Amino acid sequence: MTETAFQVISPAKWTSAVIFASPHSGDDYDSAFLKSSILDAHQIRSSEDAFVDQLFAEAPRFGAPLLRALKPRAYLDLNRAADELDPALIDGAPRRNQNPRIASGLGVIPRVVANGRAIYRGKLPRDEAAHRIDQVWHPYHQALAKLLQEARQRFGQAVLVDCHSMPHEAVTTLPTQKGGLPEVVLGDRFGSSAGARIIDHIEEAFVKAGLRVVRNAPFAGAYITRTYGRPSRNQHAVQVEIDRALYMDESRIRPSADFTAFQSLITEVTQQITFLGREELPLAAE
Repeated sequence: MTETAFQVISPAKWTSAVIFASPHSGDDYDSAFLKSSILDAHQIRSSEDAFVDQLFAEAPRFGAPLLRALKPRAYLDLNRAADELDPALIDGAPRRNQNPRIASGLGVIPRVVANGRAIYRGKLPRDEAAHRIDQVWHPYHQALAKLLQEARQRFGQAVLVDCHSMPHEAVTTLPTQKGGLPEVVLGDRFGSSAGARIIDHIEEAFVKAGLRVVRNAPFAGAYITRTYGRPSRNQHAVQVEIDRALYMDESRIRPSADFTAFQSLITEVTQQITFLGREELPLAAE
């Protein structure tokens, strides 16, 4: 295990089948990485899901583990497959099996941050990409798989809530709901990564908190949701995207004045979601 890749915050007593994870809120920008980039220390954070791990920090208090990445998304994207190497960035990376994510610079080792700004001046050696994948990608995903397996063994099912944030500009492209623009997008890959009752419960938790929720547009879930969502095996995965404007100053990457109040709101949502796992305990024992 690589201790600098992730942190698992375990509950004093594990009572819920739900696991919360934040793969994009890591903010460990070491000096060597910053020196390798042409961006400054502020610009390179623009694609980070800043403070999302703090929003869901109380999950362990309600009996659910929280897995948080420590390394930043600009360094390595945990929501991509390990073989999604960008040949425009990684020297010697194969050009076969290209997809739109890689073409746009958003492979497992990102070439750009938000608004298409290049991270590096030139290419990276293939060995450097392999090092990051070995030291960060594999340890995080091994930890996530272990947590899900243990939840299934304990409770008969596992529910992964994959926590993210979205730029406010992404929200402005969505159809206006009654009362305003959507504030939360839930992704279950159009029903393939989570059972209907699971996604309904999670949506209800956000709606009860007064938040406007839509599903699967524009974010249906990426690698993590697709890989770990296996409803037929009693393993469900739902991606949660929260509008950053609700709790932070996006341009300055700082918590907003009402961050604490919004954090308390998400704490209530988190507690409601963990009830989902506890509900199944009697059934799982049968």
